[in-house]
Amino acid sequence: MIPPPETTRVSAPRVACDGAQAGIPAALGHPRVFLEIDERGFVDCGYCDRRFVLIGGPADGVSRVEASIGGTE
Repeated sequence: MIPPPETTRVSAPRVACDGAQAGIPAALGHPRVFLEIDERGFVDCGYCDRRFVLIGGPADGVSRVEASIGGTE
């Protein structure tokens, strides 16, 4: 079974992802991409599926499934 993707809470709406994480240096990750968090309050990296959630945004504190379908209604 594959573990769930990592979620990172960030304070700025523009983030960079290079695939680096605990135990994996940037050199073994993926090309650096710059991502913009939209009105949903999160963005997913197209390479590694890491989710970046804007602190205080609409998706902060919401589960990954609820955010993907548009909310908790």
